[in-house]
Amino acid sequence: MNHAFPRNIPAIGALAVLAIFATPSLVTAQVMLKGAGATFPYPVYSRWFSEYQKHDVSVSFEYGYIGSGGGQKEILARNVDFGASDAPLSDEQLAKADGKILHIPTVAGAVVVACNVPGGDAIVLNGDAVAALFLGNITRWNDPRIAQLNPKLNLPDLPVTVVHRSDDSGTTAIFTEYLAKVSPEWKDKLGHGKSVAWPTGQKGKGNKGVAEVVKATPGAVGYVELAAALQEKLPHAALINSEGNPVRASVETILAALTTARVAEDFRFSVTNAPGESAYPIVGATWLLVYRDGKDLARNRKLVQFIRWALTRGDDLAINMHYAPLPTPLEQQVLTALKKVKVP
Repeated sequence: MNHAFPRNIPAIGALAVLAIFATPSLVTAQVMLKGAGATFPYPVYSRWFSEYQKHDVSVSFEYGYIGSGGGQKEILARNVDFGASDAPLSDEQLAKADGKILHIPTVAGAVVVACNVPGGDAIVLNGDAVAALFLGNITRWNDPRIAQLNPKLNLPDLPVTVVHRSDDSGTTAIFTEYLAKVSPEWKDKLGHGKSVAWPTGQKGKGNKGVAEVVKATPGAVGYVELAAALQEKLPHAALINSEGNPVRASVETILAALTTARVAEDFRFSVTNAPGESAYPIVGATWLLVYRDGKDLARNRKLVQFIRWALTRGDDLAINMHYAPLPTPLEQQVLTALKKVKVP
């Protein structure tokens, strides 16, 4: 397909927020596919679930948006048909899995630095300034390090309140991977991963939770997925990319980063701080985690059919939700890999 761009959740627990998508007629639904995990792609996944049920009324979906760490745990325990994660499973995790797990990339998205300050959409930040904000080294918005990057702005003398995720999060993994690449101090002190030892700040659960805390707190700064920032009408900064250019997050600048990715054979790859004049610097792919040898072959068939539909028919929905679909060569590789999943 040529694109317009190059291209059983029985034990998730009380903290889970379940989104249950019923088919147009519950009577016709024969298979409920259960998944859990990332909040980063939840807006586009929820649309895909809803639209696919119009295509195949025999399928319904139940999805726990509990964060990437939760999704990884649920698929490793075989509690779900698919996990969803913005961070790939580690070699150690894969070695412990009860079977071969495939990483199926679906879309890429942007993590933005949301700034609840007057004129926040006009602010430009570089990697050092973002790291200093989240390390607690910049405590007021008119700090000289921000003022130097924004000489034409009248920055407010307003205290900074950092907001970060409370849960194990793929969004956090993408954000901290970027900071570890651009800030030696961040790399030495905090490193990167689905959770880190935040030195300061308030907490929010999921992208939506962080966005809500930022929106309610004057002077707050937080990191959220682009769609969540737009939904909450949160100002977010332009970021200086690896080529020294200020870039705002958009489908085009996400795709500019994604097309430079060096994709491994198993589809585990990174897109942060990518090269390219127009590449947005905090971009991450997101994956569905699927057992190659699922125990229910009929359910496997339904899951594979849905994923194929999403990759080949879901592009416009993804773009409308501010995600970049896979470039065509990568999409074809993924579709070929799906043939490895055991079906009747």
